[in-house]
Amino acid sequence: MYKIITLAAVAATLLGCSNGEITMQDRSTQPCGDKPNCVSTQDSREKFTLAPFTLTENASLDEIEKAALSLGQAKTANKDQNYLRIEYTSRVFRFVDDLELRIEGNSLIVRSESRTGHSDFGVNRKRADALRDALKQAGLI
Repeated sequence: MYKIITLAAVAATLLGCSNGEITMQDRSTQPCGDKPNCVSTQDSREKFTLAPFTLTENASLDEIEKAALSLGQAKTANKDQNYLRIEYTSRVFRFVDDLELRIEGNSLIVRSESRTGHSDFGVNRKRADALRDALKQAGLI
């Protein structure tokens, strides 16, 4: 029993340390890779694609940021003119997912991906769906 607890503690520590990426390249317009831990409005493959997000006239990056942060366990990592990256950290193992948002005309490009692991068990798709609901409630899409 002691060995199992020790191994679990070591694994959690190592996994937690692997998520410390501070700078990251903007990948908002890129399609997802081949691992099932990503969804994007820019990817046409069925298991990765998200329906378009069409913005209302009153949508702003600041309002979109508020909606995205309301999903919990989130912090703004990068914010530029029309680009926003928010990091979501899981409670137990401290895995980090990146939600990248870019305004292009009246469209919001959305890309959500786990930094580590192969599968995310649908977490990023659920997050994108929750973002869509929050943006609708705020009158932004």
